[in-house]
Amino acid sequence: MKKFIRVALWSAVFTLFPLVAMAAEPGDGELGAGLAIGAGLAVGLAGLGCGIGQGLTAGNTTAGIARNPGAAGTMFTNFILAMVLIESISIYGLVIALLLYGKLG
Repeated sequence: MKKFIRVALWSAVFTLFPLVAMAAEPGDGELGAGLAIGAGLAVGLAGLGCGIGQGLTAGNTTAGIARNPGAAGTMFTNFILAMVLIESISIYGLVIALLLYGKLG
């Protein structure tokens, strides 16, 4: 637990320190660094979550087919449907990142 807290605190420091260093004067209205970080986090976290979800789904489906080869057709159909739904999450992250990137220009 201590290691997690340490990693979370250092992540916050490394994320927020550049924002403070590049802080704009009041009234400038520039949010470029925050939008860029938000776009990167949207794609990165969506990809991370989808990778974990797809790995768990593929592993459990493979284990299920190994235990009961007769149900492979039904499991494969559910597997493909689950992969499509998991992949849609990463597409949502990409859409959010593109919307944020559009505000940069």
